[in-house]
Amino acid sequence: MKENIIVTKTFDFALSVVNLFVQLKKENEFIISKQILRSTTSIGANVEEAIAAQSRKDFIHKMSIASKEARETKYWLRLLEKSNLTSISMTNYLIEIEHILNIITKIIKTSQEAQSKII
Repeated sequence: MKENIIVTKTFDFALSVVNLFVQLKKENEFIISKQILRSTTSIGANVEEAIAAQSRKDFIHKMSIASKEARETKYWLRLLEKSNLTSISMTNYLIEIEHILNIITKIIKTSQEAQSKII
């Protein structure tokens, strides 16, 4: 079975953010870290739900939610980076969330184009 890149990327990213969350808690950062954890884990969960979608419309809807969660994650990461609440660099996390956003956006656009050809 062929590897699904977005499933792998979102899972691996969520795992890295779980580890970031643990580090941030050690630095007594509790508010933004919880928001990042929630939005990040939601990206992969919605991608997984999209895989089991009942229709193309349902697939696009679930992937759109994943996109929104990815954008929220990007916001929280930027806020954490600029707030200087931690010494942990957010650069790699910001690069990875941008890659994930690009892939999800492409998936949504391709799916919407395919759906419009059917109608």
